[in-house]
Amino acid sequence: MKDIQLDPKRIPQHVAIIMDGNGRWAKKKGELRIFGHTNGVDSVREALTAAVEVGVQYLTLYAFSTENWNRPKEEIAALMDLLVQSIYNEIDELNSKGVKLETIGDVEILPKTCQNALIDAKKKTKYNKKITLILALSYSSRREIAHAIKKMTQEVVVGKLSSDSINEDLISSYLSTANYPDPELLIRTSGENRVSNFLMWQLAYTELYFTKILWPDFKKKNFFRAIYDYQKRERRFGKTSDQILNENV
Repeated sequence: MKDIQLDPKRIPQHVAIIMDGNGRWAKKKGELRIFGHTNGVDSVREALTAAVEVGVQYLTLYAFSTENWNRPKEEIAALMDLLVQSIYNEIDELNSKGVKLETIGDVEILPKTCQNALIDAKKKTKYNKKITLILALSYSSRREIAHAIKKMTQEVVVGKLSSDSINEDLISSYLSTANYPDPELLIRTSGENRVSNFLMWQLAYTELYFTKILWPDFKKKNFFRAIYDYQKRERRFGKTSDQILNENV
C-alpha cells in the first residue's frame, strides 16, 4: 500500500465482491476451468487479508449463484469439493485473523459435505469479531426478494403483519442480509459491468467499482485501489454537494 494513502476515517464498513474471471484466466493458461477456481482461492485470501488490515467489518463474496447450477456437472462437483477443502484448510487462518464466517443463499441445497463443512466452520468462528466474511452460496437476489414477499404475504394473511406496516426497512428485515449493513462498495473483476442478480435490493446506494483484472490476479493492492477509488467519490444519497458539505462542517 506504499503508493496508496487511504483515509482511515472513510473505510467502507461493508464491501461486496463479485469474483469473476476464473474460467477465462485458466483458459488463457491452457488449463481447465477448475484450475482458475483453485487459484482464485488465493485471491480470496488476499482480499480478506486486505479487508482486515484496513478495518472493513463485513466482506461478502459472491461464491456461487443459483445460475451456476447450470454449469457442467463435472465443474460443479469440482467446485463443491474445492469449497469443502478450502473451508477446512482455512479455519485456523480465519480464527487467527478474527474472522466470523456466515452464509447467505439456499445453502440447504448444497451437497451434505459442503453443508457440514460450513456448519463446522461457522461454529468454530462464531465468537470472532474482527470481521464477518459472508459467502453467498447458491444465491439469487430475485429469489431472496421473492421469498421475503411470500413470507410477508403469509404473515399478512394470518394477521401477524399489517400491510400498512410494510416499508423499505421492513422489507430489508425479511432478507437474508437483515443482520448486516448494506454494502458501501461493490467490486467486480474481469471487466463485466453488471451486478448479475447479486444483492440488488442492498446495492441501491452502493458505489460500483469495475476492473478488468481477472479474479485469480486480484491481489491486496487491487483491493486497496478499489477502496481508494471509493474514497474519491462523493456519496450524496439524493442530496446536493452543498448539503453534504454543510453537514460535515
